[in-house]
Amino acid sequence: MKKARPRRTAAGSGLAPYAARAESGPGRLHAEPSHGWRSEFQRDRDRVIHSGGFRRLVYKTQVFINHEGDLYRTRLTHSLEVAQIARTVARALRLNEDLSEAIALAHDLGHPPFGHAGEAALNECMQPWGGFEHNLQSLRVVDELEDRYLGFAGLNLCFETREGILKHCSRRNARRLGAVGERFLLRQPPGLEAQVVNLADEIAYNNHDVDDGLRSGLLAEEALHAVPLFRRHHVPLLEANPEASRRALIHETIRGMINEVVSDMVATTNANIAASQPASIGDVRALGHPLVALSPATRAAHLALKRFLHRHLYRHERVLNVTSRAQNMLKALFACYMHSPEAMPAEHATRALLQEAERGEAGRALAVADYVAGMTDRYAFSEYRRLVDANAEFQQQ
Repeated sequence: MKKARPRRTAAGSGLAPYAARAESGPGRLHAEPSHGWRSEFQRDRDRVIHSGGFRRLVYKTQVFINHEGDLYRTRLTHSLEVAQIARTVARALRLNEDLSEAIALAHDLGHPPFGHAGEAALNECMQPWGGFEHNLQSLRVVDELEDRYLGFAGLNLCFETREGILKHCSRRNARRLGAVGERFLLRQPPGLEAQVVNLADEIAYNNHDVDDGLRSGLLAEEALHAVPLFRRHHVPLLEANPEASRRALIHETIRGMINEVVSDMVATTNANIAASQPASIGDVRALGHPLVALSPATRAAHLALKRFLHRHLYRHERVLNVTSRAQNMLKALFACYMHSPEAMPAEHATRALLQEAERGEAGRALAVADYVAGMTDRYAFSEYRRLVDANAEFQQQ
């Protein structure tokens, strides 16, 4: 009896017919010759990894300020965890793993220092000129700000990678972004690889924030037993292994939580695909709603954990105290650079003056926001001490 051969697409790639393919997509903004043995999405991933913005993620906050300890997640470790989940799911669904990884590694390149507190501060500073949004800034980093190639600004990534990076976008901003913003005007979802990264992002930060919250002492296992997803993994492990170390029990609990949610994501998405029968990535977009999803029960458990973290970790007095000081620092730096662009390094000061000549004060503000958003936590703090308060300290009160 002959063994059944694995089902493959007509192209023989092993990808599902609705997976993204660079050769049939819109391509890059600037035409480039193909590489002899690397796919276009592989090249996108490699360009992101070699970018300056990616390296700076190692010193950018996830929840805990970089000064608070070396074992907490940063934007870099978060991006790697998102990429790991995204690749796993993409393989299970026969999607393009390289594209999923490229999007995951690039999705936070535009995040300013000090996490969401830093984003809120920059958004407040930029309100007179349209505000600031890290997702849009990530696209700006790869399209314009990275300076690595002679033939073009930015990284010249493929359309599908750029589409995946742009997770959210207002209709006002979408109108000025051309083809990559069009789906927000048409109310269409992106390709499945981008949808996978969107949900992998949520799963990653929910679960690693539990880990960091417990490590910091701001969360306790007993309190987390109020969350069904945590309780059903932690309690059986605790009862079966009373002599095990706390760290091992926490690790095994979070491992089980991630496996449960990701397994549900794969099963639910497979069922959605089977029901919708898309024959191409174009069909996926034309559906008007995402196919990558969690089942109602798992979604409810996932959201219950998210609400718990918001109430007990993100709104914890100690976290709010530190992030409030971080916001004040960024606002002070923004004001300094707006008043004296020459306080920035020469290339950024020159950009501010050129953009001001073209667009007025809005041009200067954009250059200042680009510079501040690119800072790491520790560099922003050192600049604050240089320009505002030489005696400032960033210790827990």
